[in-house]
Amino acid sequence: MAGMEPLGRVLDYFGVASGVALSMRNCSAISFVGTHDNTFTITVASTFTGSYATPGNIITRYYQRASEDGTTAWTKQTQSASNAVVQASDYETFFTVFGSQLPDPKCYIKCTASSPGDGQLVAILTDLTVSRAPANLTILSA
Repeated sequence: MAGMEPLGRVLDYFGVASGVALSMRNCSAISFVGTHDNTFTITVASTFTGSYATPGNIITRYYQRASEDGTTAWTKQTQSASNAVVQASDYETFFTVFGSQLPDPKCYIKCTASSPGDGQLVAILTDLTVSRAPANLTILSA
């Protein structure tokens, strides 16, 4: 079977993302996938070590799955515009932040889970602006 690996071509991945500053300079969007009952809050800054603040109310929809083992379908959820997604059940939650939603010149983003020890939060950077071999991808958290 032929195929092309997506890592470095169309996406990058960060496995322990809660509260970690990630650069959006080399991608169009970051999708966050979280588990368990958590509130996932987005903040942004102009520099890696800058002062992180709300980007405004940019999230109006997210997806959830009522199981963490893939046995249920994703369902679309809508909410009043916010910089956070509140997940009150032990579901999986998926939402995307687009670079175009961030105020200029904000290009560093943090997603913080309210209970990071209760579940996990991963980040998937998509629509990379330059394809690279995985070993040559830009370091995300620097």
